[in-house]
Amino acid sequence: MLLKIYGKGRPFRLFVAGIHGAEWKDTSDILLNIERPLSGTLAILPVVSRGKYISTLDGDYYKDMGKLIIDVVKAYRPDIYVELHSYSSENFHKLVSSTRIHEKGVPGFSVLENNVLMGSVSPHIRRDHFPVEALCLTFEIERSDQSSKEFAAKMLRVVKECRSRDGFIEYMMERYPNVAKKVIEDYKKFYG
Repeated sequence: MLLKIYGKGRPFRLFVAGIHGAEWKDTSDILLNIERPLSGTLAILPVVSRGKYISTLDGDYYKDMGKLIIDVVKAYRPDIYVELHSYSSENFHKLVSSTRIHEKGVPGFSVLENNVLMGSVSPHIRRDHFPVEALCLTFEIERSDQSSKEFAAKMLRVVKECRSRDGFIEYMMERYPNVAKKVIEDYKKFYG
């Protein structure tokens, strides 16, 4: 599916879904139903791949299956980048585990509402393709859970109106201070 662009100017926001495996079945329609931002640009890539599952933590993901994402990032230099993933309920504890840093090399996700998880994107794209001041997020929704989809859609509506990383942090500190503090702490520990 092609890149869809709404609005114009900065900030430039890029939202991607359907990143690997069958995730597109749970995530792509969320992006297809999002409205244009009040200011700036929103680009959506609702389906990156309908193919096999390769983790974004695998260094080869963005060289092969996810190359399309890298091409778009290089072309538009987004200020805000969001990946929307889905997970099976049996993987919840693995994704939020405090030992994930030792097992997978990245911090565990933080839990928001309705089993929506939030964290950074893979270091393979974060470190290599974004400046420090960019906002790069992953939202994970629970597969086949309508309330999880609805809450993720709400969070994406918030992010699409943010003008910067600091604007999103301010929103999170007001509404989810414990989650915001954990995410900031994890980010600083991991990225310095």
